[in-house]
Amino acid sequence: MEYHDVDAATLTSFSDYDDHYKVRFFNDPETGLRACIAVHNINLGPALGGCRMYSYGSEDDAIRDVLRLSRGMTYKNALAGLPLGGGKSVILGNPATEKTDALMAAMGRAVDTLGGDYISAEDSGTNEHDMATMRQSTPYVMGQAAAEGALGGDPSPVTAYGVFCGIKAALKHKYGSDSMDGLTVAVQGLGSVGYDLCRQLDAAGAILFVTDVNDAVLEKAGREFSNVQVVGLDEIFSVDAKVFAPCALGAQVNAKTIPQMTFEIIAGAANNQLETPEDDDRLMDKGILYAPDYAINAGGVIAVGYEYFEQSGHNPFPHDLTRANMMRHVEQIEQTLEKIFSIAEREGISPGHAADALAEAIFKGEAAAARSSDAA
Repeated sequence: MEYHDVDAATLTSFSDYDDHYKVRFFNDPETGLRACIAVHNINLGPALGGCRMYSYGSEDDAIRDVLRLSRGMTYKNALAGLPLGGGKSVILGNPATEKTDALMAAMGRAVDTLGGDYISAEDSGTNEHDMATMRQSTPYVMGQAAAEGALGGDPSPVTAYGVFCGIKAALKHKYGSDSMDGLTVAVQGLGSVGYDLCRQLDAAGAILFVTDVNDAVLEKAGREFSNVQVVGLDEIFSVDAKVFAPCALGAQVNAKTIPQMTFEIIAGAANNQLETPEDDDRLMDKGILYAPDYAINAGGVIAVGYEYFEQSGHNPFPHDLTRANMMRHVEQIEQTLEKIFSIAEREGISPGHAADALAEAIFKGEAAAARSSDAA
């Protein structure tokens, strides 16, 4: 396998470059692997972030994506209360037609070259089987199959539960009550996370408007949920609902869709929901309460983090590493969002800006404190 670290001179041409700790590109002619791993920051600990496989148009597109995603993981892990940094990996290729076990094993070897600075897990285009295959080449891969009630396994249901808790925080801040009985919620995307979120909302008495590119999953939702209406892909932005939960592709909240919205809250599982940072201010100007995506969708990374701490034999918490304690940690997403909303309201800034400031105080402030302690 051939690999090289992308130099800073090259990286500065990308707008998403943020003094990343390391960006490494891999090429394995034998398996066809072309991949990039970006470690943004390791101030708090090794960088944790998923492995994505996608048909990028070019290597530059892949680097641009991995830079943006890895930086986001630093902020997500810091706000999630995990002593971990941020990283991400991407594989160039169509997961439906180009993914093989040999390729994923090679990706495991690529992860291993970072010597533990980067911890991988599943993401878009990869799954639990792929993580097991990668794990054969390196110990630095989480998301392994687990017995019921144990740590590990598919983190999607935990992500959905965290979003459910986050919606409660937004409701309480906006209306003074977190009751979901009769609440209207528009859910965009019924993948593993979005569908499970719908299940929880339905059980809590919510009225659902749903959309997805997959007709079969929409038919399933119509059969299984009590009060659900299927709407078109473009229609979802203008339905008469209190809450919008984007759980599909990123950049769905933008200058084109915001004017269509009559929602009062945006709280969903998708990454990079805002197309531009200015969209955060547009929402605030319109009176829509936005739950920053990397704060509300952190349940999955908390689950993977707990698995990593158990596997490494290092428990950084005052409590045992059990699934029950992990789920209680996920429930703290509600308190984190309450803090973000309060800061934003007090300082007259958007929730996104408040979340960024809070995260930076954690991963930059704690690192500075540690350096001062070492110097003393």
